[in-house]
Amino acid sequence: MARVFDRVPRELIIWAVHKLGVDKWLVSAVMSVYLGARTLVRTVHGNSDNFEVKVGMHQGSALSTLLFVIVMEAISREFEMPCHGSCYMQIILVVIAGSEEELIKKLNR
Repeated sequence: MARVFDRVPRELIIWAVHKLGVDKWLVSAVMSVYLGARTLVRTVHGNSDNFEVKVGMHQGSALSTLLFVIVMEAISREFEMPCHGSCYMQIILVVIAGSEEELIKKLNR
């Protein structure tokens, strides 16, 4: 699951919370956690320079788990399709892969 958090675009988070009716002030407060977020890479040869992180959610944060659920719920609602009047059918497929080749292998499985 950690790899998924790294790849969620922040614009998608904003869209999702708006779609679910969260007040604008609360969206701003939540997204302020990500404003100017910086990190570095540690290796056996030393640390890299700090750089800004512009995509993904913070690892190990309870808020990240909640935001991921909100994003998935908003996507699910976006793709609801009516069937036989009162029921709804939801079809969601999310496949995460590091390369096109890996994606094709996963889809074939």
